[in-house]
Amino acid sequence: MNLADVTQYISLNPEVRFGKPVVTGTRTTVAEVLEMLANGMSAADIAEDFPALGPAQIRACLLYAAYKESIVLVAA
Repeated sequence: MNLADVTQYISLNPEVRFGKPVVTGTRTTVAEVLEMLANGMSAADIAEDFPALGPAQIRACLLYAAYKESIVLVAA
């Protein structure tokens, strides 16, 4: 997956979750997915609890976060 693919899975809409990045077609934010992973949930665990979130969506969340972090580091 490359950065261009992220737009297929991650959406920004001011009408949904106050404009936070969400997994497209859901109200689940990127931050929520990252928090689940940080708390030890596997991608399979997340998919079991949230059927709309498959491996591609979870990878897109990780890539989105990595891209946003790299922008912050470059700007600093």
